[in-house]
Amino acid sequence: MPSEKILEQKKQIVSDLAGKLSSSVAGVIVDYKGITVADDTKLRKELREAGVEYTVVKNTLLRFAAKEAGLEELTSVLEGTTALAVSAEDPIAAAKILSKYAEGSKGKFSIKAGFMEGKVLDLEGVDRLAKLPSKEQLLVQLLSVLNGNLRGLAIALNAIVEKQEEQSA
Repeated sequence: MPSEKILEQKKQIVSDLAGKLSSSVAGVIVDYKGITVADDTKLRKELREAGVEYTVVKNTLLRFAAKEAGLEELTSVLEGTTALAVSAEDPIAAAKILSKYAEGSKGKFSIKAGFMEGKVLDLEGVDRLAKLPSKEQLLVQLLSVLNGNLRGLAIALNAIVEKQEEQSA
């Protein structure tokens, strides 16, 4: 039986993890075995710059936290080495970065599952999420479409004005 102090510490860790899971817009759970320290440092830096919090977690603690956060379906993948990446703002940042890294790792680093807005995603769901354009890319596409329509309207209006000027002259 663990001491009361250790039990309280673990309860606090579970509570903190559950809070992270609940307050995040999205997250990804990965199996990090086989990753080198240099690669891990590089990956953590990239995640941190994207506003993603990346933590190695114990499966048992994450299992309790997932149940507390209403993400019980995640418990089925909690075996082996586990790390959790959560994002409070960008729903695709973690999936995009970790999927790209997993593709280049030749099986050493793999994605187990993920979640977005309270719904659990399997590996296929995380891959689909990773392939979505980023928020900035979507805004650029929208502005491009709007700009194209406005330009077309300006050309059409200019042509009407020129035609009326020719007729009146």
